[in-house]
Amino acid sequence: MVGLKRLLAIALVATATAAQAQPDLPTTPAAWRDAALRDIAAGYQVTLDNHAGALDPHNPGFLANLEAARERGLALARQVKDAPGYVAALQGFTARINDGHAGIATKGKLLAPDAQRWPGFVAAWREDLYVYASEPGGPPVGARIVSCDGKPAKRLLEDNVFAFEGRGNEAGQWWTSARELFVDRGNPFIQVPRRCVFATTDGKQAEPALDWRPRTEQAREWSGGAVGMAELPVGLTEPRPNLFWVAMPTFKPNDGERAAYRAMAERVRQDRARFLQAAAIVIDLRGNHGGASMWSEEFAGALWGEARLQRRRDAYDANTVTWYRASPGNLAHFRMLEQRFVQQGEKKAQAWAAARAAGIAAAQAAGQPYYIDREDAARATADPQADRPGDPPPFTRPVYVIVPGYCASACLDALDMFKLFPNTRLVGAPSSADSTYMEVRSQDLPGGLARTIVPTKLYVGRPRGNGQVYQPDIALRSVEWGTAEFLRLIEAQGK
Repeated sequence: MVGLKRLLAIALVATATAAQAQPDLPTTPAAWRDAALRDIAAGYQVTLDNHAGALDPHNPGFLANLEAARERGLALARQVKDAPGYVAALQGFTARINDGHAGIATKGKLLAPDAQRWPGFVAAWREDLYVYASEPGGPPVGARIVSCDGKPAKRLLEDNVFAFEGRGNEAGQWWTSARELFVDRGNPFIQVPRRCVFATTDGKQAEPALDWRPRTEQAREWSGGAVGMAELPVGLTEPRPNLFWVAMPTFKPNDGERAAYRAMAERVRQDRARFLQAAAIVIDLRGNHGGASMWSEEFAGALWGEARLQRRRDAYDANTVTWYRASPGNLAHFRMLEQRFVQQGEKKAQAWAAARAAGIAAAQAAGQPYYIDREDAARATADPQADRPGDPPPFTRPVYVIVPGYCASACLDALDMFKLFPNTRLVGAPSSADSTYMEVRSQDLPGGLARTIVPTKLYVGRPRGNGQVYQPDIALRSVEWGTAEFLRLIEAQGK
């Protein structure tokens, strides 16, 4: 049976048991300023009281960084006058933390979609900034965006996007966040570009003034396409004879998607002889922002063999130990998860959550800051690469994994696992990265406008380092990132 160590890499669920009514929004500049000051202070306190890093002896700089985030957020909050300023101040706090698993997130639609603007085109990062799509009369698709208002494109992204989105040190985030450069959500702390230099492949350049106007549904659709949105539902298809396409657009599946994941794994088990002769397997992670690792584990076990996978994962994780922050809020979270899994009939997940809740409760009773889970440590056996009696025939056909720039959390755990086998090659973009702080929960803040994202655990000795990304074995740098482009690229590998 595949191990449960990374059963849930992320679980964005609130600890509250009852839904709260949508609160009234502030109606004056002073009220918006006060809300920003209140929520940043509260978010800081929730983070301090529950974050797995706040007492981490391996990271002595954590508290200073958290305090710097608080100071930056409060400095912005003092200037807030409206909803866009409120959102930007919270983003400034979160960006300073610089961890995709921590910070403050707003709730509901504080920014009216009809108040957002764009200049008629969408940008995409492909190791440089390009026009992904454009309305008639706009810059040509594929043109390189050299600079805007005298600032090189990269500097503009750092100032206008990553200063509020954070994580500019992660290669994949450039692929994900570049589209935000030409979206005006009213952030009062930045100046939107007015004129940009566009260079086409024939060497010509133009510097038109940008015409900012209300953002359309077409703009939103193009924005998703620029980062490689999911095009296929969870499932297994055969777009070419003997080439199998495995779509995994989410690891937070609903009931129907859970059934589809189980059906995929069962098909591989039942029709294994055919898969052993496949031209290739494509695992498509477009759309995947993480969730529960159990779904990728089940498929990998069916494809390569469960016992074979378990031995390699045990060797990979042999020196990894997981520490859970023993706070009352985190304990309530795992008890809530246990009940949720009971309702969903997920017995393995229920047992996993119950064990964490019991461990955290015991640590609290003993006055310990962490529950240290050692159950998966030091399981490695001699020569984990060698096959054993009872293993199914080895799967050695090519496996191509499509990686979007936003792949993080359980999506990265899936890459860790797939790359344990030498027939796996990554295709697409650099991934995002994780810190060593994982397993998040969310906690509503008192005003009802936002919630704090709290990582409950930390990894000690994880092979994939803090902030480490996966680079593609085969990059797809074309502006278009549709299924047809990936299919052509993958088929070309066998020629």
